[in-house]
Amino acid sequence: MNTKKIALVGLMTAVICVLGPISFPLPVSPVPISLGLLGVLLAVYLLGMKWGTFSCLIYLLIGLVGVPVFSGFSGGAAKLFGPTGGYLIGYIFLALIAGIFISKWPAKWPLHLAGMLLGIAVCYLFGTLWLGHLLELTFIQALWAGVIPYIPADLVKIAVTLILGGLIRKRLIKADLIG
Repeated sequence: MNTKKIALVGLMTAVICVLGPISFPLPVSPVPISLGLLGVLLAVYLLGMKWGTFSCLIYLLIGLVGVPVFSGFSGGAAKLFGPTGGYLIGYIFLALIAGIFISKWPAKWPLHLAGMLLGIAVCYLFGTLWLGHLLELTFIQALWAGVIPYIPADLVKIAVTLILGGLIRKRLIKADLIG
């Protein structure tokens, strides 16, 4: 790890920390629409699997120790292990899966899209199982409470990542900051 990587990981962790607390509650669910997922997608899109996932892990650790970087400007173990905790833990798997596709095929945006969709599906799975467990919901009830209403917003986050991330990525490559 060199100085450039450390700076980029720190920067992308900060982006996730800034976007993570911005959330929009839905009346039908204890899970808000959060921009944290957008931050994770951007981190992985710009830094690849290894360093994007590392940024995500640092974000989760910052939130775990109580810094209010989770949705609604919350933090701490209670938030990480509460109803939305499965989705937060799912960010790790989202980063790993999407990152594999992005790192393995750096110039193939359709494969980046596929990796992001698969990663979000796995994130949804973790979140749904955890939400259902904590609130004693069936899997279908947990899907309706924590996934179905969020799909349109998450598709927009993917589109923003592909467009904005693509532009930023090209400039970072041109500046020799990423490979």
